[in-house]
Amino acid sequence: MKYWLMKNEVSDYCIDDLAKDKSTAWTGVRNYQARNFMRDEMAPGDLGIFYHSNAEPSGAAGILRIQGPAIADETQFDKKSKYFDAKATKEKPRWFCQVVKFRSKFKRVVSIQEMRDNKACKNMLILRPGNRLSITPLSKQEFEVICKMSEE
Repeated sequence: MKYWLMKNEVSDYCIDDLAKDKSTAWTGVRNYQARNFMRDEMAPGDLGIFYHSNAEPSGAAGILRIQGPAIADETQFDKKSKYFDAKATKEKPRWFCQVVKFRSKFKRVVSIQEMRDNKACKNMLILRPGNRLSITPLSKQEFEVICKMSEE
């Protein structure tokens, strides 16, 4: 099993939306490395931290489960979508997504600052200067530490 941190702007879709919907396609990712994580490395049963970005505070809000395998991101074909990609075709999609399922909401959001202050999280990609990836791998220890911090 692998572990992931998956960021989404809280104003677009948040953990409460996922709890209500039960599952959703994680669409709109337009970074090749993040796409490759979803397409090539995520597997059914992997767990992820749902991270609220551009929130007060930004941070870890809950847990989701990867349903996998990756599927074509339908927003790339929708001319009305801000994620439309004119070079993508149904026969040769460029962008992929994962269907994720709600697992649980944290009792409280674990802020990015709390993660920075915790030595067990020091190697997390999200904490590296200049990192803009919306999806990053986590170690099992990092995943468990974030979950534990959410209970404090």
